[in-house]
Amino acid sequence: MPPVDKSGVFARLPAMPRVALELGCGATKRDASAIGVDALDLPGVDIVGDVFDVLSCFPQARVDAIATHHFVEHLDDLPRLMREMARVTKPGGEVTIVVPHFSNPYFYSDYTHRRHFGLYTFCYLARSSLFRRTVPTYGIEPAFDLTGVRLVFKSTRPFYVRHALKRALGWLFNASTWLQEFYEENLCWLAPCYEVRYTLIRRAG
Repeated sequence: MPPVDKSGVFARLPAMPRVALELGCGATKRDASAIGVDALDLPGVDIVGDVFDVLSCFPQARVDAIATHHFVEHLDDLPRLMREMARVTKPGGEVTIVVPHFSNPYFYSDYTHRRHFGLYTFCYLARSSLFRRTVPTYGIEPAFDLTGVRLVFKSTRPFYVRHALKRALGWLFNASTWLQEFYEENLCWLAPCYEVRYTLIRRAG
């Protein structure tokens, strides 16, 4: 089934000064000005459809920013998503991806989760000099620079005291990439991380 453009996005696209996409937005977009994309027809969704079908409808280098929150872990083909986002994103455009960290115990409760994420996941898919440990790209020519990775520590309601303590852990372990690497290698099962936030910038060319 082709995407359903509930808000007339594609008709307005040529006149839009800035285009931001929120993939897997759910019922409520975090950025009200973004174009919400989701497979389910929910109130906050502007375009209903499979993410790959929707992205294929956008012209090359037309999008200024893309954000996804707890969506990418549901996909089977991450390299394909990276290729499609690279195609539609302008050089210098920013992509923000937030996913559960592999140590998050809630990750394993959701049967729709397909893959795990850690500090180095997007180092395999983008150029990065953030960490001491280096990883291969397996023949992929990266279209993005990985400019930031942040470990997010928090607890869900009603665990407010636990949440405050975990926020303090986040401040500590995000103080340097060395501490991030030390945490993930040695401490992640003692103090699980809730999610990881990646920032990528579209390379020119």
